[in-house]
Amino acid sequence: MATYAELLQACDNNALITRIRVACLVAAQKVVAEAPATANHAARLAWARAVLDDPEPAARKMIRVAVTANRGATLAQITAADDATVQTVVDSAVDTFAL
Repeated sequence: MATYAELLQACDNNALITRIRVACLVAAQKVVAEAPATANHAARLAWARAVLDDPEPAARKMIRVAVTANRGATLAQITAADDATVQTVVDSAVDTFAL
């Protein structure tokens, strides 16, 4: 289990932030393509547009959710997560930011 200090370190990990940024872009594209009847679609679409316009702020916010959601893992496990795992975490957190 990662310590709080290690979780904070992961939030500042540039390689992980870069991967989260790409995952946010992929999630945004999925939202743009989803059916308008999807729950919370208008807010999700606004989030997606903001991400597509500038993904860096979204990644900086999303990494905090991604890291703390996996606080039971070690720092090494968090930073070594594969792309599919990172994408799943980001996809699952979209509604956290789509308000």
